[in-house]
Amino acid sequence: MYGSLCLYGGLVLFIAGLVLPALPSRPLHGRSRLDEFMPVWQFNEVHTIRIAAPSDTVFAAIRQVRADEIFLFRTLTWIRRGGRAMPRNILAAGAREPLIDVALAGGFVKLADDASHELVIGCIVARPSGAAGKPSPEMFQTARLPPGFALAAMNFRLTAEGPGVTRLTTETRVFASSPSARRRFALYWRVIYPGSALIRRMWLRAIARRATS
Repeated sequence: MYGSLCLYGGLVLFIAGLVLPALPSRPLHGRSRLDEFMPVWQFNEVHTIRIAAPSDTVFAAIRQVRADEIFLFRTLTWIRRGGRAMPRNILAAGAREPLIDVALAGGFVKLADDASHELVIGCIVARPSGAAGKPSPEMFQTARLPPGFALAAMNFRLTAEGPGVTRLTTETRVFASSPSARRRFALYWRVIYPGSALIRRMWLRAIARRATS
């Protein structure tokens, strides 16, 4: 009985990923650097935490947190890569280097770095067959991205809420440049979203622990 329910649930997710529309969204105010580099997207998630520390301390903690400080990060990324050994990247991060540095060395590009305010990084999550090359800030700002691409951008944005209190928000946006790329990514997104959301919440908590320690 349990196996039948799991099979049915998996089938529902598969069909939903193929047929449910992924509609484009746009920012309401355009006040963040993330809006500058990802003004349109079809998929996103947002998580927020309040930290009892000033913005400069929180920003430093963002740059210093390691993968082993984030609860379940290495377990979930091991599952995500199917247990395969990989070159150093965000899915195969060690315990010695800050996670942001690992990401930037393993396929991400820095899009914005406004001290004590906002950090934005981005990567290519899907590309058409035969396309090569590393991501660039210009790729995220172009109005005519070739079909078959999916780009992801993630930020950490800090807002002072009083003396020694900072609201830290992280948002991830994904833009797919063609209907076929949107359909493929929609299925992938709906499967990985629960783990992705958990990682980001635990990432924020790790930043808070480091900033207040």
